[in-house]
Amino acid sequence: MLEFPRWKYALILVVVLLSALYALPNAYQMDPSVQVAKARASAVIDDALVQRVQSQLQEAGIAARSVAIEGDHVIARFDDADQQAAASDLLRPALGEDYTTALNLVSTTPAWLDRLSAKPMSLGLDLQGGVHFMMQVDQAAALDRRLDAYVDAIRLDLREERVTYTSVTRRPDHSIEVVLAQGADVDKARGIVTSAASGIAGAGGTMGAAPIINVAGNRISLRLPDSEFARIAADAIEQNRNVIANRINAIGVAEPVLQRQGDDRLIIQLPGLQDTAEAKRLIGAAATLEFRAVTGDELQAAAAVADGTIPADSRIYYNDAGQPLLLSRRILVAGEDLVNAVPGTDSRTGLPSVNITLNAAGGKRMLDHTLENVGNRLGIVYVERIPTVTLVDGEEVRSARTTERVISSSTIQGVFGREFQTTGLSRDEAASLARQLKAGALAAPMDFVEERVIGPSLGKENVERGITAVGLAFVFTLIFFMLYYRMFGLVTSAALLLNLVIVVAVMSVFGATMTLPGFAGLALSIGLSVDANVLINERIREELKAGVPPRTAIASGYDKASSSIFDANITGMLAGVALYAFGTGPLQGFAITLVVGILASMFTALTVTRGIVTLIYGPRKKLKTLAI
Repeated sequence: MLEFPRWKYALILVVVLLSALYALPNAYQMDPSVQVAKARASAVIDDALVQRVQSQLQEAGIAARSVAIEGDHVIARFDDADQQAAASDLLRPALGEDYTTALNLVSTTPAWLDRLSAKPMSLGLDLQGGVHFMMQVDQAAALDRRLDAYVDAIRLDLREERVTYTSVTRRPDHSIEVVLAQGADVDKARGIVTSAASGIAGAGGTMGAAPIINVAGNRISLRLPDSEFARIAADAIEQNRNVIANRINAIGVAEPVLQRQGDDRLIIQLPGLQDTAEAKRLIGAAATLEFRAVTGDELQAAAAVADGTIPADSRIYYNDAGQPLLLSRRILVAGEDLVNAVPGTDSRTGLPSVNITLNAAGGKRMLDHTLENVGNRLGIVYVERIPTVTLVDGEEVRSARTTERVISSSTIQGVFGREFQTTGLSRDEAASLARQLKAGALAAPMDFVEERVIGPSLGKENVERGITAVGLAFVFTLIFFMLYYRMFGLVTSAALLLNLVIVVAVMSVFGATMTLPGFAGLALSIGLSVDANVLINERIREELKAGVPPRTAIASGYDKASSSIFDANITGMLAGVALYAFGTGPLQGFAITLVVGILASMFTALTVTRGIVTLIYGPRKKLKTLAI
């Protein structure tokens, strides 16, 4: 008999309402905009900056829909992509190095939908636009850092073992030379050098080829083989890749692309990103802390600067007030020794702080230093590598400049090791530094060698064409079904429309990314839904031709077609799962849309249409014929 439980009607109603609600944000267009963010912690986002942006746009004759502070950025909204691009080209050089400007698309979803966590579907780079970066790893800097680590380790171990030496220096050919004092134990020193070099190599990753060590009188030379140089360079780019991946995850980008190109470059694509300027700042930033012993107070530093007699083991650094300070060239602890960093507040002073946790090696060095230097001062240097862009003959030339400043030079009050806190930063600087340190330390500096901002105009055209293709497929299907199946055709068309709404809602809720291949998957899922309804309708026709009563024919048609529909859709789902598991990028977007569409089509074909047909041809109604 033709029956349908009431709880299934309730289920259909809930699905329809929720699907319509969470698909609704996709009806709101996104505004082309230019987003201005701080490139440096000292920059300020305030009303004065808003007025500055407005005046620049007005002088250039560029009409902005609005310019206002939204969150931590200044957002200038425009009516079209041409105005957006012109404004970006104008503001980038006008605002200087303190601010980062980037193309962006800003949501216009009403606040009440945001409160319900209803957001528009994420679009891929080919639909919504985004940013394409190519970054180059400075492998020479990675090698220098590793050699400096060898030099420091050898010096420390020789001192601890009381082997006197004259110097431990790096040579231009990337070798390290140790000159021992007269009467020093050469064999013991050789063993110390070998052990120290092996320990650093093991700490840097998988143990590579052993260093080449030669002894000539009281001189010991250490040289890394070429295979070790290659391993250090490969480790550097791989570590940087992992760090960049962590930073991208911290931003919350849907379906990012991060892959190696060649020996020293990384390709980064950020599709559908809502905060492009913040991404550029966070990915390109290379801020870290260096802890160095203070070797001379402010008066000694000023005298050293005045007469140019800076001790060989020291360097001059400056604090925020411009006062010089002598700090050791040897770094006690740096960013790569960090395990965790959390912004907080100093319980004694109430000032912003960063609570730092070091790894075992860094904690031991800090513990050893504080054990011997209670009462002495410890300097903390804030190092920031800032990407810069200058225009030369109309072409953008990208480089970077490094700023170093002493943020603290306090007296060591007691012994500490792995866990401690540092102060001297503003609240914004503390939060920014903790975020960057927690994301990981780069093994070597990286430069932006290529940046392409893909504007929304091309994506808009792709979206329009994709929507047109899906819409035409739906209209043609609707016309065919209405002519061929009459009333059942209308029911099928309603189910197809609900199928589209469910797919859009599900992908919006789970943050799946719609790409151009995704539209193909959506169209294919509509085709599979059509197949299911054709099977049901044709089965009902066969039952009617066999002389079965109309209501029995409807029930029998659904029951007998269900197994075939289930088998066919399971096959399609398995293909979609395989594409998602073994594919990348566009293939995964196609697979997600296909699988979600298949699940929605099974629900609409077997449940929704049966519920509607039962309402129309229910047992309480007189029925002699079917419009099919």
